[in-house]
Amino acid sequence: MSDIDVGLTKSWKRSLLFRVGAIVIGLLPFLLFELTLWGVGWQHADAITDPYIGFTEIRPLFELSAEGSEYEIASNRMPLFCEARFPATKADNEFRIFCIGGSTVQGRPFAPDTSFPKWLQLRLETLDSTKKWTVVNCGGVSYASYRLVPIVKEVLEYEPDLIVLYTGQNEFLEDRTYSQIKTAPSWIGRTHDRLSKVRTYSFLRASMMEAKSQPVDPENVLPADVEARLDFRGGLEQYERDDFWRKNVIEHFEQNLNGMVRAIQAVDVPLILCNPVTNLRDASPFKSQHSSSMTEAQRSRFQSEWEALTKESGSRVGWPQMKSQLERLVEINPRHADTHYRLGQVYQQLEQFESAKRHLILAKEEDVCPLRIVEPMYTAIDRVAKGNAVSVVDVKAFFETVAPDGIPGRESLLDHVHPTIFGHQQISELLLLEMIDQGLVGPKTEQFDCGDVFRDHLGALPFIYFELGKDRLAGLKRWAEGKVTRERTPQ
Repeated sequence: MSDIDVGLTKSWKRSLLFRVGAIVIGLLPFLLFELTLWGVGWQHADAITDPYIGFTEIRPLFELSAEGSEYEIASNRMPLFCEARFPATKADNEFRIFCIGGSTVQGRPFAPDTSFPKWLQLRLETLDSTKKWTVVNCGGVSYASYRLVPIVKEVLEYEPDLIVLYTGQNEFLEDRTYSQIKTAPSWIGRTHDRLSKVRTYSFLRASMMEAKSQPVDPENVLPADVEARLDFRGGLEQYERDDFWRKNVIEHFEQNLNGMVRAIQAVDVPLILCNPVTNLRDASPFKSQHSSSMTEAQRSRFQSEWEALTKESGSRVGWPQMKSQLERLVEINPRHADTHYRLGQVYQQLEQFESAKRHLILAKEEDVCPLRIVEPMYTAIDRVAKGNAVSVVDVKAFFETVAPDGIPGRESLLDHVHPTIFGHQQISELLLLEMIDQGLVGPKTEQFDCGDVFRDHLGALPFIYFELGKDRLAGLKRWAEGKVTRERTPQ
């Protein structure tokens, strides 16, 4: 190599080093600011802001007891929550778990004593008696994800060792509007999702949003307590098919889920996200509407054939004929939820379970009053979990494996979403196995059986406990069918 070549090589290397150094120096303030935000524990903006809704008041879920020795559910949060308490001062050997979600977490139609948080605590105490296991039930009746965000933020102040998040069934209960939202290209959402993991970006975005001072739409300022449409007379009539609203509810759910997950991860607290189960086989749609594309002639034809069909009694011989009739009605009226449900039931009788499941899912998806988590929300949970490397306990998949035909029904669920007591016990086992996988609790080498412990616990519950549960179940069914008589208080 000539002296000229050597000189050019040295010059090129010096130029490259100079440029790299300039870039590093240029990025240094950004890196220092990012490290500072991490050091002071500043959380992602999405975890503490919600551009869609606001509340008239955000009240703490827990308050100190009169003696000051314990935190307990605040009296003004009853009866949507049940009694729960934990020590104000955390013991050295204490492992503290907060289970957050809606009425399934609470244990409805029964109460926390037969909910999966309680069974999880009993399992942990049996597995390792050297620790003090505190499992706190933060299940709120009709609580949707946007109402759980402040609860997650609050419980992070109570030194949790694990948070279990089970949500997704209550997103469509409260009335709110998304009319001011403009649809943005999908790539913008994906880019924002990735950049939101950078705290400098989130900080600058939060500052800009605050500077704009755009108030929440007054129609979306919700009361401190849940006011579900079905809580009042005529609530079911308020539900009409609105695909735009449905789409934005789903996007809002994903944003809330992302915000909660990132807030939890920001303080390095372990998290288990649950994939909820719904009753497909034995829960009919709560409200059906015709497809908007139907002509008057098609509606008239559908109505006459539907009325004739529903009067017929099915038999083994008649199932193929009913299948053909229902398939024709689905073709005429593809968005009528109850038609899909009836067709799914017929496919079950014919033991064509794949087709049965497909139409039972469509019945849930086309339900104009969606009281069960919808399929795009399952996709959202999966996307949030993968995007944030979060462990998921797939309750839905497990209940499908124990269902006789792979379609969850009354063998595991008491109504459209609430598991049986045995179903709650199974969920607690799934959570324990996930805790073992995460290294949060050590596996026990000998055979691990909680049968006697569970039987003793159930035996200690008074008879009235189960009778009240039956009464609540009957009330839940009336509520879901829009049969309440309570009048809304005029504003």
